[in-house]
Amino acid sequence: MSASPLVLPPVRLLSPDELARLALGVPLLERAVRLARWAGPERVVDAMGELLDADLVAAAGELGLAGDDEDGLGDTAQAWAVAVDTGLVDLEIEEEAEESTPPGEAAGRAVPGGAYERVTAGDPQDVLDVWLAAAEAALAEAVAPDLEQLPEDMAEEPEWDPEEEAAFLDTALANLYTLMALDDGTETAQGAVPLPVLAASLVVPEDMEQPSDEVLEEVTEVMMRLDDHFRLLAPAGLLDYQPVDEALIEEDEEPGQAVPGGELDPEEISRYGMVRLTPLGVHGLRELLMDAGALAPLVGDLAEATGAALLDALAGYPDHAARTEAELWLADRKPADAARELLAAARGDDAGAPSRRLMCQQTLTLVGAEAEPALREVLDDRQLGGMARVWLTESGAQDVPTPDADMIFWLTIDTLAAQLAADDDPELLSDLVRDLVARHDGFFDAAWRVEHPATADVLEAMGRLHPDRKAAKDARKAAFKARSRDGS
Repeated sequence: MSASPLVLPPVRLLSPDELARLALGVPLLERAVRLARWAGPERVVDAMGELLDADLVAAAGELGLAGDDEDGLGDTAQAWAVAVDTGLVDLEIEEEAEESTPPGEAAGRAVPGGAYERVTAGDPQDVLDVWLAAAEAALAEAVAPDLEQLPEDMAEEPEWDPEEEAAFLDTALANLYTLMALDDGTETAQGAVPLPVLAASLVVPEDMEQPSDEVLEEVTEVMMRLDDHFRLLAPAGLLDYQPVDEALIEEDEEPGQAVPGGELDPEEISRYGMVRLTPLGVHGLRELLMDAGALAPLVGDLAEATGAALLDALAGYPDHAARTEAELWLADRKPADAARELLAAARGDDAGAPSRRLMCQQTLTLVGAEAEPALREVLDDRQLGGMARVWLTESGAQDVPTPDADMIFWLTIDTLAAQLAADDDPELLSDLVRDLVARHDGFFDAAWRVEHPATADVLEAMGRLHPDRKAAKDARKAAFKARSRDGS
């Protein structure tokens, strides 16, 4: 049996033209393109495809880097490697020369490659394809072992496992993608994620309320691993990274103390490192995640979908993305027609129906008064009548029939079923349940009689969520009565 694919929250992308312009400005790709141009009509290379010493110095000068500086030569060699890896330059080395020529001596030549021609032609998709190849090369380099740190005795097994480190980095980037997609812009600065938050998402179990000292130490270790990787990835255009303040590491004697605790102001939090995918990085990582089998929707994908498909999808979207997706779906539809389609899709007794109705209710808040006739058409509908009355009342409509008690309780059970299915914040649900019971005397005596497929499950959940022991016991009794009535 194959594993279920990873399902990611929807994101918005810039246009291909905008992304291509950003890609051409990425330092790693921009340098590689300049070297491909400089390499024409040909450049001598050694058996490994690397530039000879004199040409490496000349290439550094072409890039405006110091040819007598180790860092400058290193950056130049990296740009040349990217040019080779992406096909911006092609290598022509005879097999005999490759086998017999020592490193550092002429063994063949490099010429501008097909990727260089495509990039300079300016087609946005070609530019993005070459940039993504450069980004993949940077990802491979980020998880490669540092040769200077390998054991002197090569028989000794090195601790660094490239495959394990690649899997670690892939997971971290997927989590970063998810955290940014879920953020509506109110929690973090321009979508940036504090490094401790990202590290904790890789280490701390979801059900752990208070991390232990051992877990905090592990979070700190993961932060340092991510810090090393992100410093290398930033020039590739995948992410913007503000590194960990080195003074923090020097200040903290205990490893676990490097993780911030309690309430910190934004400036203090930023000292622990902040990272965000660039718009180009969101595009590139989405491509890589989809290549790996993940489902990574875009906001706007559902603009031409049916009402049923829209409501099913919105149930799993974060609020800000759901609203935008709903607005795009409504944009080219007449309000009354859209409302009728949504209401028809919201009907049903299946397990997903309460979530569809909640999404329908939220989407209809975006529809104007022109939709009123469609809402009045369902006033007598057992499943939609309560929702219709709420919409008409909030829209300021006149002569809205008063719902009877059965309709009120049915809508209450239906709404709670949807919120439970969404796995909302337990504390918020607990407060909702407490307030709901407090407002209705004899709530459980009436609620167990509601003929809704989810009645027993909702009452059982209320028993778990209500903070008062007596009320929780009453909820469990009511759930038992509902199950007995239904014969389940």
